[in-house]
Amino acid sequence: MSPNIHFEVRLLVMGIMAGAGLMALYDLLRLFRALVPHGWFWMGLEDLGYWIFAGLAVFYLLYRENDGSLRLYVISTVFFTMIVYDRLCSTFLQKVLKKLKRCFKIGIIKAKRR
Repeated sequence: MSPNIHFEVRLLVMGIMAGAGLMALYDLLRLFRALVPHGWFWMGLEDLGYWIFAGLAVFYLLYRENDGSLRLYVISTVFFTMIVYDRLCSTFLQKVLKKLKRCFKIGIIKAKRR
């Protein structure tokens, strides 16, 4: 294959990895929120910081790998990968977290009764 096709495929794969990595980071943020409950203001600031970081990460990917040229398919790939990751992996993680939270509540209630 030509070097241009290799470059485009590499850029596409890096976009997929960036999208999955950003959503994995957001899952860590969700885990933090489950462990440390706090108000809507702080959650809004966390989300704002996350999305600023996500935008800068995609910009850096394009800047480093593509000399700053805007490639809409890379941005679309990152966005689509984030949606797919959220629907597949994050949904499963949220179900597990809810079950764990319920188990911890039941354990705390039983411990208080003793």
